[in-house]
Amino acid sequence: MLQPVAVGHKSLADYTHLVGRPLVEEIRELAEALQGLKVLHLSATAFGGGVSEILYTLIPLMRDVGIEADWQIMIGREEFYNVTKLMHNSLQGSDQTISDDEWVIYERYNRINALELSDGWDVIIVHDPQPAAVHQHVPEKARKWVWRCHIDLSTPNPDTIEHVVPLVRGYDDSVFHLQDYVPSALNGASEQKIHICPPAIDPLSPKNMALSPEDAAFVCDQFGVDVDRPLICQVSRFDPWKDPIGVIDAYRQVTEQIPEVQLALVGSMATDDPEGWEFFNSTLEYAQGDPDIKILNNLNNVGAIEVNAFQSQADVVIQKSTREGFGLTVSEALWKARPFIGGDVGGIPLQVKDGETGFLVSSPDQCAERSLEILREPELGKKLARAGKEHVRRHFLTPRLLRDWLRIFSDST
Repeated sequence: MLQPVAVGHKSLADYTHLVGRPLVEEIRELAEALQGLKVLHLSATAFGGGVSEILYTLIPLMRDVGIEADWQIMIGREEFYNVTKLMHNSLQGSDQTISDDEWVIYERYNRINALELSDGWDVIIVHDPQPAAVHQHVPEKARKWVWRCHIDLSTPNPDTIEHVVPLVRGYDDSVFHLQDYVPSALNGASEQKIHICPPAIDPLSPKNMALSPEDAAFVCDQFGVDVDRPLICQVSRFDPWKDPIGVIDAYRQVTEQIPEVQLALVGSMATDDPEGWEFFNSTLEYAQGDPDIKILNNLNNVGAIEVNAFQSQADVVIQKSTREGFGLTVSEALWKARPFIGGDVGGIPLQVKDGETGFLVSSPDQCAERSLEILREPELGKKLARAGKEHVRRHFLTPRLLRDWLRIFSDST
């Protein structure tokens, strides 16, 4: 059997005061016809990325409303994750190509995982490209198969998407964050239902729960941040697409005019991202030992509470991605009512209405300009932050995502 992931208990009722009774009642009504539905989530890792963060909340909430939901993760070694990281980058538009030998590695691990997958499921939800080829080996192990894509497929490498589309076409349903991410070859696949469903954050998780200003300041102080000086922060994996180098460039422009500003780059190292350490080290090197640039990850004891503290303490939160499937850290920052600046790419504009709930930028120069504007006009920052939090409350909290999945199940079963 594949490795099951243990998740805690959550109650939908605890979210009522945040999302409103009408949504909770709609969820209960949808769930009534789905009692006992056996649903398996299959993903590459249980740690270090947005998919796992979503599932640690979504699965307990599915169980709370009567769905028999479980989660299993793939068996894989470094050679497999090297290929799937290359695959991820390539699907997001990198010109890196995957060799025939690498496709053989990918296929071999998917076949191994398919044979280890338990059966008897009503629905199996396969998350992202890593396990996408499992379905073709054991379609009989579930009545319905759903492929859930969490990445930006708007401009994929042609060779890679040509390999992936035939794997995905065999699924009963596929789910994307945005219509722009749906490959053109799938749009014409009339036998497959395509759903558009952006992800969401858990407002009650340790990363997003309310933290007092005193507690946030205390935590940041432990990592060498001077809490009496302005702080710019980006929370993300150490990945070229997240552009921490561009954030450092913007920070340097800001400090030319406001020298006391500090920068924190906070991230986690995902188990399915072998490039992470290499890029973490190159980011450290680019910082050139600047004592006001804090570059931290989970091996520095930075966990959910610490991320919460850095986002809550920051005067400006940035997500300057150059490609971004969605970017949960965007909604996280907005939920904490912090002034936000994001790259004008992928799923970020879905969360940020430029000039209303934050700012969208396309270069380090623009990022620096907007940062200076927020730092110099605190009232502007507060106005953006209040609107941003309300936007997230309406659209990007987990109960809305739960409702969307229940609608997909109702439509598919």
